[in-house]
Amino acid sequence: MKNICIFCGANFSGDPLLEQAINQLAEIMVNNNIVLIFGGGKVGVMGMIADAILNKGGKAIGVIPQFLMTNEIAHPNLTELHVVETMHQRKQLMSDLCDGFITMPGGLGTMEEFFEVLTWLQLGLHNRPVGILNVNGFYDLLLKQLDVMVEQHFLKPVNRQLVLSSDDPIELISLMNNFKVDNDGAWFRDRNLI
Repeated sequence: MKNICIFCGANFSGDPLLEQAINQLAEIMVNNNIVLIFGGGKVGVMGMIADAILNKGGKAIGVIPQFLMTNEIAHPNLTELHVVETMHQRKQLMSDLCDGFITMPGGLGTMEEFFEVLTWLQLGLHNRPVGILNVNGFYDLLLKQLDVMVEQHFLKPVNRQLVLSSDDPIELISLMNNFKVDNDGAWFRDRNLI
């Protein structure tokens, strides 16, 4: 992977384990010449991951819609900043620029971005890895909910396995580098046979 898109919050919880994970992930990315693709803000986890990568000599490319330039406060020191008109354009451009996706702690926008690219993967619209950096158990309940979806026959086990997760940035990058998926359209066949 040459470029990883990171979905994360415009807020920060103050969790020192999250701050440590941000710095570990930044170091791994910079050491492997992986460019950050992200939402372009300088606040919250977004700003922290961008700062960590830039401070270590890496590259960070932001994508932000015009109407959020003030609210999310566009990061002023990025390698590149793309300003788009809509949230849809933002997500599409971030997707177009990356080789994989990592979801870090965040709020509703982070969840929406995660589930959209995961759905695109399930439907065979892309074949790139979708990972969760599950810092301090932040996503334990979300991962459990995916298991409930399988138990209740709303999600096939094969599609549950599309979600890569770890609390360790090194392990997560390794899982993503080894990710392979066969987009054979299975989701469209035998939808009632889970």
